Amino acid sequence: MKDVHELVTATLVDDDQLLTLADLCRACDVHAEVITDMVDYGIIEPCGESTGRWQFSGGCLWRVTTVVRLQRDLEVNLAGAALALDLLEELRDLRRQIKSAGRGS
Repeated sequence: MKDVHELVTATLVDDDQLLTLADLCRACDVHAEVITDMVDYGIIEPCGESTGRWQFSGGCLWRVTTVVRLQRDLEVNLAGAALALDLLEELRDLRRQIKSAGRGS
């Protein structure tokens, strides 16, 4: 049997930190076209007027990696991934609210 080892790397980025298009592509291991498609679908929103000047918030890193996993693992298209991201963020917000309400009692 062939031994397979997968290298897992992670990049920690603050939401306030800005990433260039090249930084985001490198961190998520995707081509610029993938990022451009995600911008077109409203999955992520860049700051800057032209592609060469785009900058992305640190939160875009989570959104892009999540979409990439949804596409790879579940074969979800970009429209479906955008919906899934909205639902995941809503779930995360509700969990935060429940946690905060539990502390207040």
